[in-house]
Amino acid sequence: MAQNFRVVVHQNSENLHLRLEGDFDGSSAYELLNALEKRCRYASRAFIHTNGPRQVAPFGLSIFHANLNDLKGGRKCWPLHFTGDHAGELAPEESQSSILP
Repeated sequence: MAQNFRVVVHQNSENLHLRLEGDFDGSSAYELLNALEKRCRYASRAFIHTNGPRQVAPFGLSIFHANLNDLKGGRKCWPLHFTGDHAGELAPEESQSSILP
């Protein structure tokens, strides 16, 4: 994992907010996937805030996109909502995820 990466989680009754900080690599992708797996069942909507990553590695993106569909089944927080500078990169093209300003 990029040593400077972390997922800052904030959740209220309806919404899950995951703020990404630091460089996004393959291990970071798994950390984000694990946070979604653990927390999505308790929220109606999930927002992934992407202003924090300084760098998004192509390998991290491929890991994230390849494993994201495995989480979708049975989660009520889908579609995911991506915001921030790297929203267009992190949001999978074929999904129903939205990119918000």
